[in-house]
Amino acid sequence: MAESVEIVEVGPRDGLQNEARMIPTARKVALVDALSAAGFRRIEAASFVSPNWVPQMADGGELLASVARRPGTRFVALVPNLRGYEAARAARADEVAVVTAASEGFARANLNCSVAESLERLRPVLESARRDGCSVRGYVSVVTDCPYEGEVAPWAVARVAAALKDLGCREVSLGETLGRGTPQQVEAMLRAVLEELPAERLAGHFHDTSGQALANVEVALAHGLRIFDSSISGLGGCPFAPGAAGNVATEALAARLEDLGYETGLDGGALDRAALLARSLREA
Repeated sequence: MAESVEIVEVGPRDGLQNEARMIPTARKVALVDALSAAGFRRIEAASFVSPNWVPQMADGGELLASVARRPGTRFVALVPNLRGYEAARAARADEVAVVTAASEGFARANLNCSVAESLERLRPVLESARRDGCSVRGYVSVVTDCPYEGEVAPWAVARVAAALKDLGCREVSLGETLGRGTPQQVEAMLRAVLEELPAERLAGHFHDTSGQALANVEVALAHGLRIFDSSISGLGGCPFAPGAAGNVATEALAARLEDLGYETGLDGGALDRAALLARSLREA
């Protein structure tokens, strides 16, 4: 029997957040519903950050109220603070995600605070989630390269990943935000992080700016990771990472995993239909 790998679909949030043209909520809902039909266990569908920072995500509550709730599919929402967490819970998010960075420069640009301050801001979120029995995944951005500081030391990534674990994150997603990281950099980073967390509590999140995302996924697979984030049709980028292209395309990741003998549990035909819809959002 083939070994299973989970693909966490992040296109509706991490993908669409970078689109300059405002996309109607109904079209976002249609995309999320198409992704649900493909069989994803988790879809990152919304973000409850300030609309002044990311206007495209201002309709998170309306979106989560409108999507089809299919058995077996959980909806994840990104939250920056306790207010965002409370809004996500009110909107019936099944899981929340929090984010920090491995470099001070990126934390300042993206979160307007230091790395240490960002972790303290997240403490009330994790405390509330623990009381509520709500699962939290933590993101570490710029795990190989920072647009402001250059190459990021593996120990810095490991330190932040460990801090998120200690705060109570069930899972830590390692974000190769710029898409510049080489397999050699990913290897070194993972060796450091795996000294702090086991592979089953880690996810890989690779952008494909330099065409290295799938090679980096294979490095992570070799180190025991079995959860990967991707974005349908490669939607995305990062508003605070100049030049970063989209996440690795979900359909490309699913195909590579299947070629390598892994089982994703996704319906290929439904995935193709969702990718077509995603492209229409980008091209309209």
